[in-house]
Amino acid sequence: MGSSPHFPDASPSPGHGLPRPSTPAGRDGLAALLARPEKAVIALDFDGTLAEIVPDPEQARAHPGAAPALARLAPLVGHVAVVTGRPAGVAVRYGGFAGVDGLAHLVVLGHYGSERWDAVSGTVNTPAPHPGVAAVRAELPGYLDRFGAWHGTWIEEKGQAVAVHTRRAEDPAAAFEALREPLATLAARHGLVLEPGRMVLELRPPGMDKGVALAEYVHEVGAESVLYAGDDLGDLPAYAAVEKLRSDGLAGVLVCSGSTEVTELADRADLLLAGPAAVVSFLASLADALGPQG
Repeated sequence: MGSSPHFPDASPSPGHGLPRPSTPAGRDGLAALLARPEKAVIALDFDGTLAEIVPDPEQARAHPGAAPALARLAPLVGHVAVVTGRPAGVAVRYGGFAGVDGLAHLVVLGHYGSERWDAVSGTVNTPAPHPGVAAVRAELPGYLDRFGAWHGTWIEEKGQAVAVHTRRAEDPAAAFEALREPLATLAARHGLVLEPGRMVLELRPPGMDKGVALAEYVHEVGAESVLYAGDDLGDLPAYAAVEKLRSDGLAGVLVCSGSTEVTELADRADLLLAGPAAVVSFLASLADALGPQG
């Protein structure tokens, strides 16, 4: 990992009170979004971006200002989507997104896009489970014990995936590194892939990631600009998707909800914000720039 990210007091964009992206591509992307918001996609990761990272993922909840800020912003732009590794229904519940005025057209792309919740219908479309997930689920407790990693680690059931958290271990980073290769081997044996994150190693089916999900959604809705905000290694494919879309002529903004645990995104971001509270403030400022306050 690189050096710890620095969170400067970003200068506002002229006339808008918005933080100013540090790159020309980011400034162009934000300008395009502000000029034609009806053709824009605002896409956001959940954990670490809209919700603080907590020791127990089941206790994670969106920042109290997230749903209100999104409810103000969503009617002013073409499309708002949450793109997450969580099951779509869990993200909706933990985010408090269901039944919120202003979020009638929110889309949540869960399990890296393999699940989809639409506020219009209130239903989740879910694929058939990958058989490898059930096999890993059964084998994982004994596997962790065999590697002496049972104490301090915690298995999270995610429906279409299984995750091993090391944040509660005596040395979370050492436990994470010690398990990375063995869990990659276990995943491959059952036709799965290993997705590393912030003190979490997720075993999930191949073929979908946040980049695939985001690019497909942008093309589906015919967007001309896209803003993506994320915080973790699983967001790197979405960053790559935005960079590819920019090379194809779309305007794009890469926002990093920064942390000292993961610096790879900060190195590529157009705009660096200091965690979920700053992301929520940015969304509110974006709503201020696009429409009346209140």
